[in-house]
Amino acid sequence: MQMTPEQMWNERFKQPEYAYGEDPNEYLKEQLQKLKPGKILFPADGEGRNGVYAATLGWDVYSFDISEEGKKKALQLASKHKVSINYSTGNLPELDYQPGEFDAIVLIYSHFSPDIRPHFHKILNTLLKPGGTLIIEVFSKKNLEYAQRNPKVGGPKDLPTLFSLEEIERDFTGYDIEEFMEKEVHLSEGLYHNGTGCVIRFTGRKK
Repeated sequence: MQMTPEQMWNERFKQPEYAYGEDPNEYLKEQLQKLKPGKILFPADGEGRNGVYAATLGWDVYSFDISEEGKKKALQLASKHKVSINYSTGNLPELDYQPGEFDAIVLIYSHFSPDIRPHFHKILNTLLKPGGTLIIEVFSKKNLEYAQRNPKVGGPKDLPTLFSLEEIERDFTGYDIEEFMEKEVHLSEGLYHNGTGCVIRFTGRKK
């Protein structure tokens, strides 16, 4: 019987090693250094490497994921760095976030299932306040070719769960775009993101 997404991620995150390492994503680091800390949301934050990093910079961090095992690891990492994060488990529509609540929202490899993704993205747009910053790094549809050559680079293995530039553009309208590109990158993130892959990066300020 096929595992549910919750079972799959709990299985991955219950291992002692951090699946994607303890260090934050490089694109996130680059973009956060340009911003004044405020209240920030990390959807699908997994084991917390990105949320915990933001907390070390003084951000008021809210994270969520469907994995209880991810939450445990994230809170351990936060404790190690002597910071606190607000971490919820569940799906976005069930969580009690308010419109305009966040100064920034960060989607790092947040590959929601295609059947719920447009709805989730619509909700996220409402949670970001006007003038707030949206930061995205996700695997491009082109990454499938890279992953076939080198499975260690990671990423979803089905085309609909990967992203095109057009899909990002469609789901996130109403932004002054500061950066938007499809790019080949070399990843070295823990056990599951290693090698050359293809990502889409987006940074925009909500109008």
